[in-house]
Amino acid sequence: MRAINDISVILDAYEGYLMLEKGLSENTVVSYRSDIDKLLRFLADKKMMIRDAGPEVLHEFLAALHDLGIASSSQARIISGLKSFFRYLKMEDYIADNPTLLLDAPRLGRHLPEVLSVEEIDRMIACIDLSTAEGQRNRAIVETLYSCGLRVSELVGLTLSSLFLEERYVIVRGKGSKERMVPVSDTAVEEIRLYMQQRASLDIKPGEESILFLNRRGRRLTRVMVFYIIKRLCELAGIRKVISPHSLRHSFATHLLEGGANLRAIQQMLGHESIATTEIYLHLDRSMLRREILLHHPRNRS
Repeated sequence: MRAINDISVILDAYEGYLMLEKGLSENTVVSYRSDIDKLLRFLADKKMMIRDAGPEVLHEFLAALHDLGIASSSQARIISGLKSFFRYLKMEDYIADNPTLLLDAPRLGRHLPEVLSVEEIDRMIACIDLSTAEGQRNRAIVETLYSCGLRVSELVGLTLSSLFLEERYVIVRGKGSKERMVPVSDTAVEEIRLYMQQRASLDIKPGEESILFLNRRGRRLTRVMVFYIIKRLCELAGIRKVISPHSLRHSFATHLLEGGANLRAIQQMLGHESIATTEIYLHLDRSMLRREILLHHPRNRS
């Protein structure tokens, strides 16, 4: 069995393994490292090493997270990260047995995302002041998020070379650096083209030349900046729902489903690995389903 002399060296090698061999995104790797650091601090407080982290110690660690009020979804993510790390330690012969084999994630309730109506999205867009320097950019951002159902990380990572506006699609790099082709609406194409005319006048910083959406200083937008843009537009539009940029992605999927789109097609456009993830949108269509049943079921026909 190999000695664990410097845990930081092992962690660096583990990060390289996740990115190069497992193909995970930088954000996922950072999250995994953060979760392992939580465990290491917990062990340090108990004057324990990583090899001392048996099943009982890990359950005690998870109980401490629960007592701190960490959400079940976050606990489940932490457990997933720990399982991955201890599998790596076992694979590299740093430990004899994997203590996470019997570690169960907390049972999660199905999350029901907030969804904006088409009218609410139109109100948000109508609130954008096109006379400001960021107006046309923000309009293009909202239309692109809603038209393509992108994650915020995918939006801020869009490059000029990923745009095929004549053909009405974009190439999106999603989780695990997997690429997918997503159609773009005519409206979004027009807003992007208008924004790119303004973008050409920016003093773009070195290294950012290929990034589509930039701030006024010529640097790429962060996810936090996009969050504040959407939050502010919701306030101006008088929308009282708890909304984030991800809500536009939820709305994209829900409106496609309402329009009769195939669930498999929605799965591909969203970049979901499993159809089970996409099926969360089925519950959102209850009112439409009820109307259809009342209208078309033979027992309800007069």
